[in-house]
Amino acid sequence: MDQHSSAPPDPFSDPQSVARYKEGPPRIVPGFADMQRMTTLLLSECVPQKGRVLVVGAGGGLELQTFAQAHPGWTFDGVDPSAEMIRLAEQTLGPLLSRVRLYPGEVDMAPDGPFDAATCLLTMHFVERKKRQRMAVEIRRRLRPGSPFVVVHMSIPDYEDAKARAHWLSRYAAFAVSSGVDPRNANTARTTMESRLNILTPEHDEAILHEAGFSNINLFYAGFTFRGWVAYA
Repeated sequence: MDQHSSAPPDPFSDPQSVARYKEGPPRIVPGFADMQRMTTLLLSECVPQKGRVLVVGAGGGLELQTFAQAHPGWTFDGVDPSAEMIRLAEQTLGPLLSRVRLYPGEVDMAPDGPFDAATCLLTMHFVERKKRQRMAVEIRRRLRPGSPFVVVHMSIPDYEDAKARAHWLSRYAAFAVSSGVDPRNANTARTTMESRLNILTPEHDEAILHEAGFSNINLFYAGFTFRGWVAYA
């Protein structure tokens, strides 16, 4: 790579960005803590007391920490392609790490299971559609029949419409600013998201779940540019 390139560093491999990661989601994702709590409740409807949960995009460890604290009998397998983010997850989990196995890589590096549930929070918008479809298939393959899959990511209505897309992304930036993010940083993030993320419409996101073999797909969370679904294997 040209060392003089103006391309920004990958935030998930840059140590300085990773060190600040845990500050980000609560400030940019509306209702972040409640979204995690709702996810935990949806999982607990089906996961037994000694259940096993697959966490895709586990780097940072925030959802793993929430799940593990709420359910002392659950164990977890987490995958993430960033070694830096996995190290951060280990630090975040502390003594809870004894119930977690972390794997560097993507979902195909996860054990075959079967798992009692799976999650993929704030990850899919980094993945282009064909690869996202394969991820959904691999997650579905690892679940017991009837097990829940909870997925949350950026998903914007009428995303193909430039005016509508700009309006929604402006709302994203406004929320970040209202949470204390510097306006310049919020607008830079907005521009980066529009150019680099793989954001789909809610209809396309639900279609991916259907095509992967999930059923009973329900929207449970919506916060400006973010949406979340629970679906069943």
